[in-house]
Amino acid sequence: MTAATEGKTRKHHPLLAEGLMLFFPAAALHAMLSPLLWVTLFGFALPFAKNIPSTQWHAHEMIFGTYGAALAGFLTSAVAEWTNTPPRRGRTLIVLLSLWLPGRIIGLLGIEPLAAFAGLTDFAFLSMLFWFVLAPLLERRSLRHASFAVWAGLFALIEAGIRIAWLAGEFDLAGRLLQTSLYVFLVFFALAVARINVVVINLALDPGGNTTPYRPHPGRQNLAAGMVAIFAVTALVFPRSQVSSYLALAAAAAFFDRLAEWFIGTSVLRTQVLALAGANAFAGGGFLLIGLSGLGAPIAIGSGLHMLAVGSLGLAVMAVFVIAGLRHTGRPLVLPRLAHVAIALMACAGLVRVLPELGLGDTLTGMHYAAAALLWSAAFGVWFAGFMPLFLKPLNTKA
Repeated sequence: MTAATEGKTRKHHPLLAEGLMLFFPAAALHAMLSPLLWVTLFGFALPFAKNIPSTQWHAHEMIFGTYGAALAGFLTSAVAEWTNTPPRRGRTLIVLLSLWLPGRIIGLLGIEPLAAFAGLTDFAFLSMLFWFVLAPLLERRSLRHASFAVWAGLFALIEAGIRIAWLAGEFDLAGRLLQTSLYVFLVFFALAVARINVVVINLALDPGGNTTPYRPHPGRQNLAAGMVAIFAVTALVFPRSQVSSYLALAAAAAFFDRLAEWFIGTSVLRTQVLALAGANAFAGGGFLLIGLSGLGAPIAIGSGLHMLAVGSLGLAVMAVFVIAGLRHTGRPLVLPRLAHVAIALMACAGLVRVLPELGLGDTLTGMHYAAAALLWSAAFGVWFAGFMPLFLKPLNTKA
């Protein structure tokens, strides 16, 4: 970085220095406040929702609201690192946030007359994000990380499809597209962890960062993402076919196979390592339940979907928030106390949401919806309280 460039960089507010500094807190606030309002004020119903099912509103806001902001923060920062190009900063990030925000306000209340407007702003937000991923790759003439651009573009198209299905009253189709969007996010998770886990495990094995004793198995890096992609297409196009159920079992096997990456001795007991391993295990369990449900087992497919949405992705997003939050503020990967608490709360949210539906913890049945939502909110609230001071006072010079 030249002195002139560094000087320009320092003029930005710390939260506008790069994407994750702005969008991780925005995602955390959305994740913290939305369930609290839905549970305490609305009783899971939405005041202005009439035709669109409230469950679809909730799913949409989790995936495209909370996780959408998390994805924006991750991609706008990570792609710049991968391609050695300047990160998006300043007004560009404000514009991106301003496109994300209207849909969240409308979705929080389920304001159906404004659903089309929210769809336009969400599509614009995701399209802009797609360009922010694609542009550096074109500049560097690199295809190495092109898969992230492809999936970001598909994510935007699925959002458009959901909104169109809602407007047309095709709620079954909208439900299938929402499930597909969840699977697409699992692809993002699988691709990202294949890169993040290398750094995290090597730092766990050698905190000084002087050696890199861990090398991932090449055949394992993209297998889970590939199996999820094949399953997602089959489940969307052939919803009544049992082929997708067998493919779900194959995806589960791919995630369980990846657990071998965490056979690193006692170093696995570090919270950040366990969080990534736990997210992987939740993913395997979720696809296992989906596959068994489709083959006639007495298991609701919703249990598998929530194991993916709350357990796997919730834990994965929280792990990335903690790991990237420390490293991108110039701090070593030594977790503060609140980071351990946030990760533990998120793991509990995933377990509380699913286990009563599997016959474990029957005393929570009926209460587990609200309990999981409150644990989810608490996890993001604890992270926000612990990491906002770090974001506002980074130790590096990016701000």
